[in-house]
Amino acid sequence: MKKRIGWLLGLVTILIAGLTFQVQSVYADDSLAQVKQKGEIVMGTSPDYPPYEFEATENGKTKIVGMDVEIAKQIAKDLGVKLVIKKMSFDSLLTGLQTGKVDMVISGMNPTPARRKNVSFSDVYYQGGYSILVNKTDSWRYKDKNSFEGKTVGAQTGTTQYVESQKQIKDVKVKGMTSAADLVLALQSHKVNGVAMEKPTAEAYVANNKSLVAVPSHFDLSSSATSSAIAFPKGDNTLVAAANKSIAKIKKANLIKKEYLPAAGKYMKTNTVNTSMWHYWKAFAIGVEYTLIITVCSVFFGFIIGVILALLRRLRGNWFKDLIRWLATAYVEFIRGTPMMVQVMFVYFGLGVLVNIPALLSGIIAISLNSGAYVAEYIRGGINSVDPGQTEAARSLGLSSAKTMRYVVLPQAVKNIWPSLGNEFITLIKDSSIVSIIGVTELIYQSNIVRSDTYRGVAPIFVIMVIYFILTFTASRILNHFEKGMQHD
Repeated sequence: MKKRIGWLLGLVTILIAGLTFQVQSVYADDSLAQVKQKGEIVMGTSPDYPPYEFEATENGKTKIVGMDVEIAKQIAKDLGVKLVIKKMSFDSLLTGLQTGKVDMVISGMNPTPARRKNVSFSDVYYQGGYSILVNKTDSWRYKDKNSFEGKTVGAQTGTTQYVESQKQIKDVKVKGMTSAADLVLALQSHKVNGVAMEKPTAEAYVANNKSLVAVPSHFDLSSSATSSAIAFPKGDNTLVAAANKSIAKIKKANLIKKEYLPAAGKYMKTNTVNTSMWHYWKAFAIGVEYTLIITVCSVFFGFIIGVILALLRRLRGNWFKDLIRWLATAYVEFIRGTPMMVQVMFVYFGLGVLVNIPALLSGIIAISLNSGAYVAEYIRGGINSVDPGQTEAARSLGLSSAKTMRYVVLPQAVKNIWPSLGNEFITLIKDSSIVSIIGVTELIYQSNIVRSDTYRGVAPIFVIMVIYFILTFTASRILNHFEKGMQHD
């Protein structure tokens, strides 16, 4: 009997090992075939890092350009597929890669040993270095990394320069931000003493902003920390091999120095020809459009979810109703106890493993679910504020429990909580900015792009402040109008 069990276990182990090997082999072999089959390759990037990748306005239209984009175009051309560019914050790129949102990441990323544990990298396509950006008026103070001892240095979150600044500068305070444009603004407003970044990017900012100077970092770095490569999902060997062929072609023809960087420089100069905010009105208009879409949809669905949750929390009776009430209560408490940013990322990246949900829809779903939890509490409070005599009178007239709630209690409850619902609507207009972390082009995202394009830090922020005020003030007036109407009922 023991021998039979041993043979059976051995056979099962062999079968599992064989299937695992087969699945891994098929997966590795199919990565290139899958890209060709769907006819497109999706590139993830954070377009705020000139000259690697940034947005430029041409003939009134905004597009993503830069050295990395040209490399991606060459890879797509060699594969015979269409290039699709998906915008994300830098620290979300690898998450997007691992959850299948993108096929590759090209964003001036360094192939460090830590990153290689989770993703596969192509051959190096560009060997750069690090500089530290400082204000020109302070350039006499800072010569290299040692000059920043006990100072504050800014760096983009998730980058090698962020990690190395912490390791190699004594007593330094490293301030991390998701956008290079935010870092430059922090530098110019003296929130940080310097900004560590890739040498080509630092030179790009210096070339377009006379108040800045780049000093050598003199970081002690390995070659992987100063080089740029393309990141792919772990095990996508055939796709990596195909990309390496394109990289070899690019290197052989020296296209980066001869064509890609000069072209990026031209776009950067074009961006600074007209840096007035009116020139970028279309970018802000797109931001307003997406902000309103997210807000209106989230208010509608959030209200429906809130009503359902509030009613479920009133269930009483048998064990099944008690279970439903407990689940509704747990949902409300969990959503209210976790940050909306985390919820947005979970819907986009977490659920994205199972279902490929677009960024805009993910944002609407996450904000609707979040709003529903808060609206549920408003409505529950509103229902409790209605005099119990109203319910008793309705039931005595022959109305069912459901009709009493629908026609008598809920209308009065909504009237009582209207100011709270209005406040929730105003809050959602502002909270819609959170979805910028997953690449939705709402107002905050668009302002970051404008700042990257124009190298102006304060003006775009002032513009969106005014726009947000106009939106919230208008919404507030409309809600007050309806509130006055309810008072006369």
